[in-house]
Amino acid sequence: MAAWTAAARQAINIGRLSTPKSTSLVHRRGMAGSADHHGPPRVNIWQDPLSPSKWKEEHFVIASLTGWGVLIYSSYKFFTGGKKEEKVGEPNKA
Repeated sequence: MAAWTAAARQAINIGRLSTPKSTSLVHRRGMAGSADHHGPPRVNIWQDPLSPSKWKEEHFVIASLTGWGVLIYSSYKFFTGGKKEEKVGEPNKA
């Protein structure tokens, strides 16, 4: 009985290997298509600094975050007066 089941399994495996599957013939690109650009080509920020619409996305993000950081820091310094700490023992010059 075991010999029959083993022979049947072997016949099924041979049948699977000999028939080509249509899915194995299809070329799958995966994420390779993400490099296809639609629209105008993007440039580095230092190649065209006055046209933010042409910049690469990551360069635009870095420039935007830097600008926001400078704005927040300068407004903090402006509204707090940029006060300097007085050292102990020095006379007040005001």
